[in-house]
Amino acid sequence: MDVALLVCAGTALVAGLGALLLASRTRRAARRDLEAARAEGAELRRRLDELEAGRGRVTPTGSARPAAPAAVTPSVPLGLPDDGDPDHSVGAAAVEGRALPAPVFTDMVLRESVIRLASLTHGVRRALNAETRNRVRFEMRREVRRARKQRRSDMKAALRRMQAEEREAA
Repeated sequence: MDVALLVCAGTALVAGLGALLLASRTRRAARRDLEAARAEGAELRRRLDELEAGRGRVTPTGSARPAAPAAVTPSVPLGLPDDGDPDHSVGAAAVEGRALPAPVFTDMVLRESVIRLASLTHGVRRALNAETRNRVRFEMRREVRRARKQRRSDMKAALRRMQAEEREAA
């Protein structure tokens, strides 16, 4: 009895130490991620400051002027119109007001495609799951039994009505 108590206490001690070790590792990993995020934020702030300073740069003639914007070819995402969505019209005015730069358009199209593919994959995986197939099979069997029972009761009711009509006619 004392040996079992010692084994349980030892197991609890080992489990507690494992939990503490896991918690400290998780805390260190979170701290590293936080430091990396802060460093990245500082780098982005520095780059933003450089870009803002570069906008009002001095030309060789000595006059300050803003940098010329790069030539942007407008691209327009044209999807299938949704029912009742007036903003999705394909008229010239709507297309002109919704023009996007080519890189932004490409990014949007790729993101939308990836999201659609991911949702389709998730749906197919979920539909092919054994648990889902068993549930569908169970529901189908139950529905078939219910329909069979309903047909039998309808046939009996029709037979009773017909026999009642025959008795009244006779």
